[in-house]
Amino acid sequence: MLFDSSTRSELAKSFGVTLVVILTIVLTSTLIRTLGQAAGGNVAPQDVVLLMGYATLSYLAIMLILSLFIAIVLTLGRFYRESEMTIWFASGVPLARFVRPVLRMASPVLLGVIVLMLIVWPWGNQNSAELSDRYQKRGDLSRVAPGQFQSSRDGSRVFFIERAGDDATTGRNVFILGSQNERESVTTSARGRLEMEGDDRFLVLDHGQRNETQLKTGDKSLARFDQYKVLTDTQALANANQLPPKAMATLDLLRAPTPRNLGELAWRLGMILGGINMALLGIGLSASNPRRASNWNLLFALLAFIVYFNLINLSQAWVANSRMTLPRALVILHGSALFLALGVIWLRDNGNRFCLRRRGAREATA
Repeated sequence: MLFDSSTRSELAKSFGVTLVVILTIVLTSTLIRTLGQAAGGNVAPQDVVLLMGYATLSYLAIMLILSLFIAIVLTLGRFYRESEMTIWFASGVPLARFVRPVLRMASPVLLGVIVLMLIVWPWGNQNSAELSDRYQKRGDLSRVAPGQFQSSRDGSRVFFIERAGDDATTGRNVFILGSQNERESVTTSARGRLEMEGDDRFLVLDHGQRNETQLKTGDKSLARFDQYKVLTDTQALANANQLPPKAMATLDLLRAPTPRNLGELAWRLGMILGGINMALLGIGLSASNPRRASNWNLLFALLAFIVYFNLINLSQAWVANSRMTLPRALVILHGSALFLALGVIWLRDNGNRFCLRRRGAREATA
């Protein structure tokens, strides 16, 4: 009882500290990336905090798995360096005995990983995609800040508005430079507004003129108008059925078992199974020499985590490309990882017992 409680307590403390450090690093990098996207005009500045929250929630499962893995390696590695493991081994406690307290401590974390991967991950990706899509599909006129030149989404037009109108869909003193089919046009208008017709968005200009130049021949034409309507976006409203697989609910992926959807399922289920395997693998990889002050075992453990994580991504690509079925990918990759984790624990355990037997035999003969 004392063994289990003390081990779980040390693991929980190390896990909490590790999670705070990793979460701080991820939040900082996410903030920098999101601010860069906002500065580049890919997302709305007012949505930066929301996008940060969605991104953090989406990747929280990976952070939990990594924090748990590092906590196990660091805590048990410290037991080795402080010769606490030697005492436990001499008392008849094998390394396999650590599996129970480790899994009991990790069970709430792994339960959270299941919820995050099956529910929160698609929900966060869907909301992030909707925010970005809504901002990208806004009207060309609403993309322009007063006094600034701004290109349209397709790059065929450059807009300039001297003053904004009463709302985001209107503007005054509008200037448009367009280039299409070897023709260049300059359109000016006293007022412009956006109108929707079905799923199409039109820009309506009032009281202006249009100068058009044929780039090949140099011919020019001038036309004045009271009202001029131009199509800016077709099917401006996003279709919910066009969500990427990572933004689809898990039940929707099961209802539509296309190769891409099955690949996404392989990744979600792979992260859940990977969390269990990494917890077991951390027990075996935590072994270190008490006479060495270095943490080479932690470096090897992190390398193993990176390799395993990349293999999960690779299995997703294989399933998405129909090179491997979903059950086969899960069994081969994660079954092999489970076998490896248990094998490392068995080797460490029997190796320690063998060393203790040899030491006892030497003392008896001496």
